[in-house]
Amino acid sequence: MELIRGLHNMRPRHRGCVVTIGAFDGVHRGHQAVIRHLLDKSLELAVPSLVIVFEPLPREYFSPLKAPARIMSFREKFFAMRALGVDRLLRVQFNESLREMSAQQFLDDIFVAGLGVRYVVLGDDFRFGNDREGDLEFIRQQGPRYGYEARPTPTFSIGGERVSSTRIREALESADFAGAERLLGRPYSISGKVVYGRQLGQTLGAPTANLQLHRLRAPLSGVYVVEVSGAGLNGAAGVANVGVRPTVDDSIKANLEVHLLDREIGLYGQHIEVTFRHKLRDEKKFGSVDELKENIATDIESTRAWLDRH
Repeated sequence: MELIRGLHNMRPRHRGCVVTIGAFDGVHRGHQAVIRHLLDKSLELAVPSLVIVFEPLPREYFSPLKAPARIMSFREKFFAMRALGVDRLLRVQFNESLREMSAQQFLDDIFVAGLGVRYVVLGDDFRFGNDREGDLEFIRQQGPRYGYEARPTPTFSIGGERVSSTRIREALESADFAGAERLLGRPYSISGKVVYGRQLGQTLGAPTANLQLHRLRAPLSGVYVVEVSGAGLNGAAGVANVGVRPTVDDSIKANLEVHLLDREIGLYGQHIEVTFRHKLRDEKKFGSVDELKENIATDIESTRAWLDRH
C-alpha cells in the first residue's frame, strides 16, 4: 500500500481512483464494510482504491484534552488498511488552512483536480468542510458535473445497534474485551516501538518494556493480563499497566508498560503487539515506591492465577 504524505505529494499518477474518507479510528467492522464497498468498486472499475484520513483527527485539533481517546495510532491504522487490501492511503494534515476550506473547495481541489475520482464511498455520518455541508448528498449532487458516482455504505449493526468507535471505547473502558472483539472483528491490541524508560522496573523486580503510544490518551486504563507478540514472541504471557504512572510520574500522557512472565528478552527498538485479555485492577497512586513494588508482585501473582484458570 502506498502512503501519500500530504496533499502536496499528490501527483498526476494518483488521478483516477475510487475514494472514501473518514476518521476510521479502530478500523472496526463498520469501517471494514465501507472498505469492502470501496474495494469492490475498485475491482469493477479497474482503478486503485484510496482512503483519505486526517492527522490529527479534527476533534483532537480543536480540543486535544477533551477529544475521545484514540483506539489506534496512525501506524496501526496504516497496517490495518494495508491488511484489508487498500491500494493508497492519503494522510491529510488537519490544520487551520484545512479547517477553513469549504466543502466545495475540498471537492474541487482534492477529489476532482487532485484525485480525479471515479467513485466516492461515504459512511452514513461523515461530514466535512467548514460549513459542514460536505455530506453524501452534497457529493452525490455534483457527480454528474464532474463525472463520478457517489454511494453510501449501509449502517453496519450488531445486536440491533450500529457499530461505532464510541461503542468500542465504552467496551474497552469497562474491560469488556469480548464485546470489543465483536465490534472490531479482532481482539483489541496496542502495538508500538519499545523505547527506553526510567528503568524503574528493574529496581522493582519487574523489568518492563515501554511502548510509545503516539496518542495523548489510551481508551483503557489500569493493570491487565496481556499476550505479547512480535520481536520473536508469539502470544507470550505478561502483565501490563496502561495509564499515567501516578506514583512515579503523575503526568497526563498515557504510557504502556509490559512485564513478561518468566522471560528475559531484549526488546528495545523493536515493535511489539500487546493484546488485552483481562483487567486486574484500576490504576492507583501508592504512598511509596515500596508499596508500589508490593502491588506489582501481587499483580504478577494475580496474572498467573488468572492464566491458570483460563
